[in-house]
Amino acid sequence: MLNQTSVTEFLLLGMTDIQELQPFLFVVFLTIYFVNVTGNGAILMIVISDPRLHLPMYFFLGNLSCLDICYSTVTLPKMLENFFSTHKAISFVGCISQLHFFHFLGSTEAMLLAVMALDRFVAICKPLHYTVIMNHQCSTQMASTIWVIGFFHALLHSIMTSHLNFCGSNQIHHFFCDIKPLLELACGHIELNQWLLNTVTGTMAIGPFFLTLLSYFYIITYLVFKTHSCSMLHRALSTCASHFMVVIIFYSPVVFTYIHPASGSSMDQDRVIAIMYTVVTPVLNPLVYTLRNKEVKRALIRMIRRKL
Repeated sequence: MLNQTSVTEFLLLGMTDIQELQPFLFVVFLTIYFVNVTGNGAILMIVISDPRLHLPMYFFLGNLSCLDICYSTVTLPKMLENFFSTHKAISFVGCISQLHFFHFLGSTEAMLLAVMALDRFVAICKPLHYTVIMNHQCSTQMASTIWVIGFFHALLHSIMTSHLNFCGSNQIHHFFCDIKPLLELACGHIELNQWLLNTVTGTMAIGPFFLTLLSYFYIITYLVFKTHSCSMLHRALSTCASHFMVVIIFYSPVVFTYIHPASGSSMDQDRVIAIMYTVVTPVLNPLVYTLRNKEVKRALIRMIRRKL
């Protein structure tokens, strides 16, 4: 019979068991984390400090940068610590907290990308009404709403997971606490938790994705049938290119993770995909916006000149 003793801590087994790789991986992920915080922090600073960027598009970009910093901070510092730790333990409360903030920030970012697509739709298809529709109050309310929805979505998962009975092994074959690895350690009935993960989290991920695609469908349709100037068409599409690239980078690993059947997945595969959307994606976002957005580049140059 399985041991029904309550678990007080979990052991995060991390990325690899090969000790020789630990220092190398530590340097790699520490560098990525530094670039992430620096890049997203710079975008956040210029959006706040530059009056020319006090527009809804850049307000949402600032929210995205803030989310990316927090998103990586939920998982990376603990992973970096465990590279040189022999115990690799995380308390039960710490594990549930990590799970909560991971899903809170992840679902909020998914909804934010949909809101950013809606902002581009209004700017391109309703240019004369843009300042009225996407005013400061509306932008703030939309951002606040998605943060609140993301928080309560994650709270649902953290409460349901914390009430599971964990027995036997407390070793998590991952570098952070997520729902799927914890469900594999749980005893008793986990059907409701699995349903919530597949249905609620799936809806939170796929719903905004389809809204984003719908916004771009209307944008492209409008530009093709309403715009007769090639230069105007190119200018409009270029304003959407950065956001669309971020959407593809964000959703590719997320969709694969939560859509493919659990029985067909491997631990190594899940860890590699998790690295993509928790480490790589947040560090690519500021690079994409800085390299492709002329206003952001100009604002960054002005900020550097002021500092010098």
